[in-house]
Amino acid sequence: MSRNQLTNTSYKPFGSKKSEGFIHFASASCGDPDLLTVKAANALQQAEVVLTDRLVSKEILERYVSSTAEIVYVGKQAYKENSTKQLTINELLLHYAFLDKKIVRLKGGDSSIFSNILDELETISAYNIPFEIIPGVTAALGAAAYCTIPLTARNYANAVRFLTYWETDAINENYWTELAQTDDTLVFYMSSKVLPEVVFNLTKHQIAAEKLLAIIEQATTPQQAVTISNLYDFEKNGLKNKIFASPSLIIIGKVVQLHERFFQEKEKEESAKVCYFEEIV
Repeated sequence: MSRNQLTNTSYKPFGSKKSEGFIHFASASCGDPDLLTVKAANALQQAEVVLTDRLVSKEILERYVSSTAEIVYVGKQAYKENSTKQLTINELLLHYAFLDKKIVRLKGGDSSIFSNILDELETISAYNIPFEIIPGVTAALGAAAYCTIPLTARNYANAVRFLTYWETDAINENYWTELAQTDDTLVFYMSSKVLPEVVFNLTKHQIAAEKLLAIIEQATTPQQAVTISNLYDFEKNGLKNKIFASPSLIIIGKVVQLHERFFQEKEKEESAKVCYFEEIV
């Protein structure tokens, strides 16, 4: 089936027909396929159709999805021509649900964190299609764990904030002031391309120099790379024009100080494990 075949299709012709389908919104977790939960694995094994995101590991699909299941790639990527429109994804969910299929909508990270699940829930709820959401490991938790950055370490941070910033007007001036002054750990998703703006706004509002910046590329995979920098040395360290591999996650706060302390100890104990670490402080 072509990914665009159903665009602008109306489902009113189904009339009073009741869907016998069921949709699991399953979380693939981040990067490492071993982070998939048992419940998500069971749902994938029983699925007849899997609608999968762009960043889901191919190993997950090969390991857990039945050879008889149909896999539909519905990857979304901002501003890219081959990105699947949300309308198409909504229509595909309805299409297979009214074919009475067992469906898994497989999302990268955790299904409820920056995954636009609301749009899909509203669509299927309008047709009374039963569903279940299966939680998973979101990128912030996976990246922090694999980099030994405890996000709410005692005496370093009492809370953590998950944010996105990829449009220049997404955060107003007052909120930048609050973000710069809070002791909360800040985690930015989908922000590597506008990282210079993030750094500029935080330093403009006088974020404390002891709060460090961590850029984690391809977290929890063998290709994981970690860059640590003082925010005020961001440009001097040659990071302003650096292109970071997708996906990349940004962690900012005092807790980033703990990466060097514990990650190097971890490397000593696991000398056979390949780790990538670039320190720029």
